Amino acid sequence: MSVFGVGLPEMAVIAVVGLLVFGPRKLPELGRTLGKTLKAFQSASQEFSNAVMTETNAPEAPVSTPPQITSGAVSSPAESTGTPEQRSTEDKD
Repeated sequence: MSVFGVGLPEMAVIAVVGLLVFGPRKLPELGRTLGKTLKAFQSASQEFSNAVMTETNAPEAPVSTPPQITSGAVSSPAESTGTPEQRSTEDKD
């Protein structure tokens, strides 16, 4: 049996040291508190794991793109004087 990489002999040593340090009256209370804390941590990590799995498996919503202008593009006033043929003859003069 291994909990958090701690085997049965190590858990026994920890329990004996805890018994010596905290005494027989406080040890059950500390054990209950530790158990509740570990249970809360386990449920929170499971909830987080489920949320991540849900998000990674959920299809993405289609992204709407704005319509693009394909004709009638706006140009600067300097470019809008005459047709390209007229501009090229004016540049030669």
